[in-house]
Amino acid sequence: MSFSEKKEDIKNIINTYSKHWKWFVLCGLLALIFAYSSIRYTTPEYAVQSQIQIVQEKNSGNEMSAFQDLNILGGSSKQVEDEIEILRSRSNFIEVVKELGANVQIMAIGNIINSEVYNNPPLKINFIAADSIISSARYEFFIEFSSGTTFGFTENEDVPSKVYSFGNGISTPIGDMVITPNVKDIKSLTGKKFKVSIRPVEDVARALKLAVRISATVEYSNIVDISMTSALPEKAKDIIDELIEVYNKNATEEKRRIADTTSEFINNRIQLISGTLSSVDKDAQELLTEKGMTGSGLEVGAAVQVSAGSRQNLENAKVQLQMVSGLKDYVNGETGYDEMPVVDVGSGALSQATIQYNTLVAERKRLLKSSNEQNPMIVNLDEQLDGIKNTMQSSLNSLEQNVGLSVNTLQNQLGRIQGTIYSAPENQRELRNITRKQETTESLYLYLLQKREESQIAFASASPKSNIIDRAFIASPIPVKPKKQITYLAALILGLLLPFGVIYAKDQLDTKIHNKHSLEALTNDVPVLGELPRLSKKDSKIIINDDRSVLAEALRIIRTNLDFLIKTKRATDKNKNNVIFVTSSTPGEGKTFVSTNLSMILASTDKKVLLVGADIRNPKLYSFFSGAFVDKLKAPTRSKDAGFTEYLLDESITVQDIIRPMLVYNNTVDVIYSGKIPPNPSELLMNHRVETLLQEVSELYDYVIVDTAPIMVVSDTLLITPFANHIIYVTRAGVTDETAVKFPLNLRGQGKLKGVSFVVNDVSLDNLGYGGKYGYGYGKNTTKWWDIFS
Repeated sequence: MSFSEKKEDIKNIINTYSKHWKWFVLCGLLALIFAYSSIRYTTPEYAVQSQIQIVQEKNSGNEMSAFQDLNILGGSSKQVEDEIEILRSRSNFIEVVKELGANVQIMAIGNIINSEVYNNPPLKINFIAADSIISSARYEFFIEFSSGTTFGFTENEDVPSKVYSFGNGISTPIGDMVITPNVKDIKSLTGKKFKVSIRPVEDVARALKLAVRISATVEYSNIVDISMTSALPEKAKDIIDELIEVYNKNATEEKRRIADTTSEFINNRIQLISGTLSSVDKDAQELLTEKGMTGSGLEVGAAVQVSAGSRQNLENAKVQLQMVSGLKDYVNGETGYDEMPVVDVGSGALSQATIQYNTLVAERKRLLKSSNEQNPMIVNLDEQLDGIKNTMQSSLNSLEQNVGLSVNTLQNQLGRIQGTIYSAPENQRELRNITRKQETTESLYLYLLQKREESQIAFASASPKSNIIDRAFIASPIPVKPKKQITYLAALILGLLLPFGVIYAKDQLDTKIHNKHSLEALTNDVPVLGELPRLSKKDSKIIINDDRSVLAEALRIIRTNLDFLIKTKRATDKNKNNVIFVTSSTPGEGKTFVSTNLSMILASTDKKVLLVGADIRNPKLYSFFSGAFVDKLKAPTRSKDAGFTEYLLDESITVQDIIRPMLVYNNTVDVIYSGKIPPNPSELLMNHRVETLLQEVSELYDYVIVDTAPIMVVSDTLLITPFANHIIYVTRAGVTDETAVKFPLNLRGQGKLKGVSFVVNDVSLDNLGYGGKYGYGYGKNTTKWWDIFS
């Protein structure tokens, strides 16, 4: 395909749509109007956002803390992701809904749209039923202020309301409730109607969880963005702020539980040791009283001083062994999943395991608020807790064995030193043993008191889980929904796509001929003489002399092209080549219209033209001339009704007997009507007189136009086509199918038709002249639409 052909195809494609510009404009305007209405009656939504900083919890005893500080192994990122999941947990949103009372919604009934009343609601609703019932209830009712003391109540908007007084109980399916006004000027609300919706807390929490977006600002960052869009920005701000408050409160409550568990364990040990210390003090007192001793211990001071270091080490080892044994008994006796005390027994790994265990227990409790123990996440946490607990038990067993060995070693060492003390008086030795036991118990007692205070101080000084960088605020005064520019643009695009799609689909499914250009794409080397415009009801069906209409100009173009074909063929053939058949595929395509007006346009050049009605099955020629201004110049010599059929049947009738000279709108045309309809038209057309007639009139006239029968319906035309010099095949725009055009082309290829050319009839003005770009009627004055206002 050449560049010019491609360019022409592009022009045709553009023209296919541009000629329907009115539909594009109309659909575009309707789409913009629809977009305006949508924006006008859509409640705007605003973006509300907040920022918090997650506080990292670092443990100095953790061997992996150095790697976490360097963000190796993704420790910091993982902790932030975990905190985000905790922040968006279902239990947090349920608590937010309960705190804000968001499950009760009050809507002001409007003429077109309803709007929610959040700040300063006009009424207060007090429920008598338990909170657990209200939290799971679903109920709607309508309130209409009727006076300063009464209001109308109904469960159905279309049902007449029942009047109640403010403060009186109302019986409902969810229990009794009391409604009181919340405004000073109640009369200003008279006649206004409100809809109150009560929804289950879990449903509202689920909707809020989907609406609130929580994400880290950037990777490896502790900054978390919390945002949501809402038609009520104040309500959205309260929801986000309350969510952060609930998150921090739950985290602080978790730390308090751990501190209380640790304090409880230490208090139990203090009570036990306190009793032991009192018993030792009593033994020392009884010994001194019974033996009359002063308790100075000068006798054995020197010997005891030698073994002081060994004794101190032994007592420290015993204290450690006692702590390990106590913690081991506590761990072995723990059957559930509760927090364990964090006690320093000389093992950093054991302390870290205890902290990790408490962290998982806290996460398990948070998940159980919104799930059950069969949840896969709970099961996975249980497995991790059991593993950590087993590890702690194994570590405690090993530590107990090691400390026990140390105690035995120190005791053996002390035994050797005791040998030197046995020589001292027995009373002094007994007193020293009691004193030594007293000092050991007292040191352990003071140690536990110190740890208890450290635990309480750690809880009191614990900071919230997050720091608020920005409390919830409106991100922009411009609403995020609806986006006017995008809405108008999308509406305009869709509005333009609608006619485009319809035209495209119609064009793809359309197999009809529409103008000369579409016909030329099928005929290839077969000429298309021209196209005739579609006529309105008020237009004349026959052209007049000196006609300047679009129809007349189109016929002049056909006449010029036809003369060119005749002259071209006459250059190689000495015959006149002036016998022209006019046919079509089916009736109704305008062959009689074309043959009649072609005769008129040829006669307007002062040429002798004969119009022959050879369609003897369905003659239309006579009725076509009956409505025109016709003057019969000369009647036939034999019979006024004699025509083409009578000539073929009666050999006594001559050509001159059936020719009717006529003056039609000052144009002289000779006509041979079809005559009566014979019973055997096909056999009649095989008569040799057809050829005789055509040869005779060909010599008498400049042009012989023969109106024949449709070629696809009957075989009449094919019987006489050998006598034609040219065949004009008439197609009708919007009626003739492309497959119908292939029929005469196939006959031409088979040699059954010769001199075939085409004419397109009934072409709409927007398709006329290659898409209506050029058109006809050059030189004709037309009135433009804007001249009306001149």
